[in-house]
Amino acid sequence: MLDPRLSKLARNLTSYSTRLDPGEKVLIDAFDVPDEMIVELLRATRACGAIPYVNLNHARVSREFVLEATEDQMRIHGAIELQRMKSMDAYIALRGSMNIFESSDVSSEQVKMVSEVMKPVLDWRVKHTKWVVLRWPTPSMAQQAMMSTEAFEDFFFNVCTLDYSRMEEGSNQLAALMRETDRIEIKGNGTDLSFSIKGINAIACVGTHNIPDGEVFSCPIRDSVEGVIQYNAPTVYQGVSFDDIRLEFKEGKIVDAQSSNTTRLNEILDSDIGARYIGEFAIGFNPYIREPMRDILFDEKIGGSFHLTPGQAYEEADNGNKSQVHWDMVCIQRADYGGGEIWFDGDLIRKDGIFIRDSLKSLNPENLL
Repeated sequence: MLDPRLSKLARNLTSYSTRLDPGEKVLIDAFDVPDEMIVELLRATRACGAIPYVNLNHARVSREFVLEATEDQMRIHGAIELQRMKSMDAYIALRGSMNIFESSDVSSEQVKMVSEVMKPVLDWRVKHTKWVVLRWPTPSMAQQAMMSTEAFEDFFFNVCTLDYSRMEEGSNQLAALMRETDRIEIKGNGTDLSFSIKGINAIACVGTHNIPDGEVFSCPIRDSVEGVIQYNAPTVYQGVSFDDIRLEFKEGKIVDAQSSNTTRLNEILDSDIGARYIGEFAIGFNPYIREPMRDILFDEKIGGSFHLTPGQAYEEADNGNKSQVHWDMVCIQRADYGGGEIWFDGDLIRKDGIFIRDSLKSLNPENLL
């Protein structure tokens, strides 16, 4: 019997997140996802009058493909993928993983080469299609979250089928305030950081590109970041796990970087010049997501968190930083994680993960659940 939550999620992705119109061509990009969900997406796409296309991916096969791929081979592959993406009006990606460390033994040099070659495909998708990306619940993800498979599936569907329209008013208020703000100060355990976002756009994210969602992002002026930040959420990037990341900044540049895997951390930050500068600052407030689970799409939305991202800036809120890296590192500021404060131009905006300003209180958990 079909799980009705699959049908609900498929409708949300096609009718709300991407708002498909009749005649639009849609690429459904599925990574280790059950056939039943892909079928529901096909049906939901057709119900909108749109035209679906499907690409199936499997992590073990993908690992083997890139493990010893040559640059010439990848350039042909990238050209094919770019041509396909240019033919699409929308993109829906569901990314499951039986083993989040499947690519951990692919060398950093190989990962860098593949990322550079495939970046035009990503850039075209982000800039020229209506897109939404989400993870798919697996026993591996449940294990990351330290939950039973059944409990994690319930959590996943609660988060991913949330009525994200309830976030719109408060998110728009926060985005408007950030557009008017110059100086940001962030204080907390091991963190004393300041930077300017003057003149840079801010974007409210309420389920139209990432599921789950619940953040507003902007971007620091590239050379303005000063101080130190101690992240307290573990993270996985390029198939490698990192804990206790600490970054120190001078004139915007990361001049010292330490973690549980300091060597690999610095290898990634040395991928290109832009990787040691910040490309995103965002405040997260999804009330259902409380604990880190080493999955960036979930962790960057944790209620009471913020993330400061080394690498590429988004076009919508751009400080000119360019990089093949975009790594959302997360710091949780709720009282149960040691607390913390975010100040806008000398005014306290959020303390211990709770918004203080009246116009933003609708984003606090009691008003979103």
